[in-house]
Amino acid sequence: MNKIKTLRKVLLGLLGLLLSSALWAHGGAAGTDTDQCKFELEPDHWIHYTAYQSVDYPGDEFCGSLPNINSNTQLVFDYQDIRYRNMAVEFEVTKEPEGTRVFFQEAKKHKSGTVVLTLPNGVAEAGKYLIHITLHKGTGTGPDDRLDAHMSFKAGTGVPTSMGTLLMYLLVALAGLYVFYLSNEGFKNKVDKALGNATSLK
Repeated sequence: MNKIKTLRKVLLGLLGLLLSSALWAHGGAAGTDTDQCKFELEPDHWIHYTAYQSVDYPGDEFCGSLPNINSNTQLVFDYQDIRYRNMAVEFEVTKEPEGTRVFFQEAKKHKSGTVVLTLPNGVAEAGKYLIHITLHKGTGTGPDDRLDAHMSFKAGTGVPTSMGTLLMYLLVALAGLYVFYLSNEGFKNKVDKALGNATSLK
C-alpha cells in the first residue's frame, strides 16, 4: 500500500513538472516560431531578424515560416554591431525560384540599429521567398565595398503546433485521467490492483 501511495505522489510530481514546463514554453516567447533568425554579414557579425503578421496573429513572432499570405507583414532587422549603423543598407524580397521582386527598399542608413520593412498586403503567393540584404561599406562600387547576405522564408505555411501547446494538451489529458481515477471507484480499484501487481513482481 505504501508503494501505491508513493506512485501516486510520483504521478502528482510529474503533473507538476509538466505544468511548469508547459507554462514556461508558452510564456518564454511570444510566438509559434520563437527562435530568431540571423543573417551573417561577416564572420561572427550578425543581423537578427523577426517577422510579424500582427493583424492575424497579434504579438506572435515568426522567422522561417509565415503562416498567411495577403496579410500585413512586418520584417524587423536589428544590427548586432554599432558600426553597421553608419552604413547604408538595401533590402529586397524576391519570390523563388523565379526571382520575381516583391519588395525593395533602396540603400539608406538606419541610425537606430533597427529596420522595419512593412509589406501592407504581405506576399500574394504561398511558397519560398528570399530576403537579400546588401550593406554598402563605402562610397565605391567595387566588391569590397558591399556585403551581401541572403535568407529564405516560406509563406502560407499555417501556424504549427508549438511544443508548449503539445505539453498543455498532454497535461490536460493526464489531469483528466487522474480526476477520473479519483472519482471512479471501479477504475481506481483496477489501477491500484495493477500497480500492486506491478510492484509485487519487483
